[in-house]
Amino acid sequence: MKGFKDYDQYDALGLAKLVQQKEVTPLELCEEAIARIEKVNPKINSVIHRMYDKARGLAKDKFPRGPFSGVPFLVKDLVDALAGEPMASGCKSYKNFIPDYDSELMSRYKKSGMIILGKTNTPEFGLMGVTEPELFGPCRNPWNLDHTPGGSSGGSAAAIAAGIVPMASGGDGGGSIRIPAGWCGLFGMKPSRGRMPVGPDFGEIWQGATVAHVISRSVRDSAAMLDCTIGADAGAPYGIPESGTQYLREVKKDPGRLVIGFTTKSPIGTKVHSECVRAVEETAALLRGLGHMVEEKETEVDGHALAMSYFMMYYGEIAADIDALSKYLGRKVKKGDVEQLTMLLARLGRIYTAGDFVSSLREWNRASRAMAKYFGKYDLYMTPTTAVPPLKIGQTRLPFMKRKALNAILSLGAEGRLVKSGAVEQMGIDSLEHTPFTQLANLTGLPAMSVPLYWSTEGLPCGIQFVAPYADEATLFRLAGQLEKAKPWFDRVPPFHATSVLQ
Repeated sequence: MKGFKDYDQYDALGLAKLVQQKEVTPLELCEEAIARIEKVNPKINSVIHRMYDKARGLAKDKFPRGPFSGVPFLVKDLVDALAGEPMASGCKSYKNFIPDYDSELMSRYKKSGMIILGKTNTPEFGLMGVTEPELFGPCRNPWNLDHTPGGSSGGSAAAIAAGIVPMASGGDGGGSIRIPAGWCGLFGMKPSRGRMPVGPDFGEIWQGATVAHVISRSVRDSAAMLDCTIGADAGAPYGIPESGTQYLREVKKDPGRLVIGFTTKSPIGTKVHSECVRAVEETAALLRGLGHMVEEKETEVDGHALAMSYFMMYYGEIAADIDALSKYLGRKVKKGDVEQLTMLLARLGRIYTAGDFVSSLREWNRASRAMAKYFGKYDLYMTPTTAVPPLKIGQTRLPFMKRKALNAILSLGAEGRLVKSGAVEQMGIDSLEHTPFTQLANLTGLPAMSVPLYWSTEGLPCGIQFVAPYADEATLFRLAGQLEKAKPWFDRVPPFHATSVLQ
């Protein structure tokens, strides 16, 4: 079966329209995407599980009718269950886990008409801002194969950037949609807390910090998919009353004259690369040229305190994840069942008290109040998506001697010494050094997006982040639509791309 040679010229909605007009068949699109996976994936390692036979079966007129009918799609291998398919979550101990049901979000993806071809690479339990799990190996950035696409939705972003699919799923608990979107030259939206379904397995994920959505080449694809998947499901602890807004329509609307505050300073006092500073400065100039009022203004959020509260949540959640893994295995989790860093985080989650955990979560409320005050004057808050251009593969990995020392500490059960010495706090700051801007939106529940508006002198993407008031995705989509027209990025493709590989 032949593919479709003009595949790259269309976003997901464009391909769906061709299917609707019978100019191309879903099977042709499916075969084209499969060919691209087979040619491209050995180099970038973005797809870690293939579903070709099932996809071909659906493509033969068995797919649901919806806005994305017949369009190839990939899903992140984390959190959301897909019936009959493995869900390893980047962890060797879960490599044989196969759910027998679809999560609510997966059901909604299917109802949109998408044809799922496979699952994408992610770090163990989605913990890192890079995608380099020991189980599957590192995922590579198509803009430069020596660099990471980011994480934790790195596999999805790399697949889109490489031209395998126009859109793929992601999840964002601390920047995991926006970081890879920013480092892969793509559009990534994190919706507001409570906007998306997380059932039937969860009421909220990471205390509500995590929200799922997609990464895409075009703004309108992201908006249209949000229209398809929006809304809390039965049993959800909370949700946003829906106003009937259709986000696809918002993309075409004039955003009006917005008042936008911005900063290029790291909230935790670490360095910000000159390219990322320049990215914001050039975007500020672009925005002023579009008629917006833009001025440099930081928030009153205590960035260091908020970062520490983020890690306290991390420790507690990973400790609970290890408990869940123990139940799955039917025994106590031991060395080798999970990665070294995962084990350390879980151990730390047993050192701190319940009081420590709750006190840290109260910092989220203080930050939310500070952001509400900020939005009393400004419509949006702009920062670099990340503090640096895409990192090199392995750059965040601990040196051998530190790994050896950490192994000794874990073997002795001496994690408490790390806490008392202040080493744990410093490790946290070090881990956020490159990605300090995105956690704010997760912990306050605010919607945020990364827009691909800048490439470094080395040709690497550097995203621009915009944060909006709670439940105001509409303003973000309106501005994104305007920016996409003013400085188009759709036809800008990386050096390593399926089109060139297939020629």
